[in-house]
Amino acid sequence: MRTVHKENHLIERIGWLRAAVLGANDGLISTSSLIVGVAAATPAFHEILVAGAAGLVAGAMSMAAGEYVSVSSQADTEKADMARERDELATQPEAELLELAAIYEQRGLSPDLALQVAKAMTAKDAFEAHARDELGLTSHVMAQPIQAAFTSALTFSTGAALPLIVALLAPPNTVTWTVSLTCLFGLAALGAIGARTGGANIWKPTTRVVFWGAVAMATTAAIGFVVGKAV
Repeated sequence: MRTVHKENHLIERIGWLRAAVLGANDGLISTSSLIVGVAAATPAFHEILVAGAAGLVAGAMSMAAGEYVSVSSQADTEKADMARERDELATQPEAELLELAAIYEQRGLSPDLALQVAKAMTAKDAFEAHARDELGLTSHVMAQPIQAAFTSALTFSTGAALPLIVALLAPPNTVTWTVSLTCLFGLAALGAIGARTGGANIWKPTTRVVFWGAVAMATTAAIGFVVGKAV
């Protein structure tokens, strides 16, 4: 009996990992930037906290709604393509068989072998073969709107809670620096965790997310300072 070598590929995590990393990074960066911007504009502690709390709630709802709508649109397109493929398989089975053989031939098989493989795959599950090899749809890449929305909202809230807690505990005159440094350390940790979870090298994504987080906070702080002085 032949032993089957089973492998666990990290790409199977891509559906929820993308939404989780995006949500946490966005929550941390946007809320930190908002707090830093308001702190640069006014020393009023309660205004800083209100802005941070509002940013957390509004951002989480926005992320959930945005992810649900965008991923639902992707899911609708996938369903339409799959329905079209089912119809073509029912009405044009020979043409679909030759189309599948052509795909395998383009991947390096000889014409005869490509046709044999296409016939074998069609005999096993024609729709699955076309969904995978023609449309590029497999279970780990297909859109899941509810999963994406829930994951984004939860991770956004988690990321946004960190600078809000720091702003609540830090002395009022140090909010700008404490929140900024906390955000940068948090972004570095998220970049490393996301890269490690996805099996990638940690340094490039970590540096990238820290750099853009610093740019976002510096820009918001500058605008808040200018507006605060003008008002």
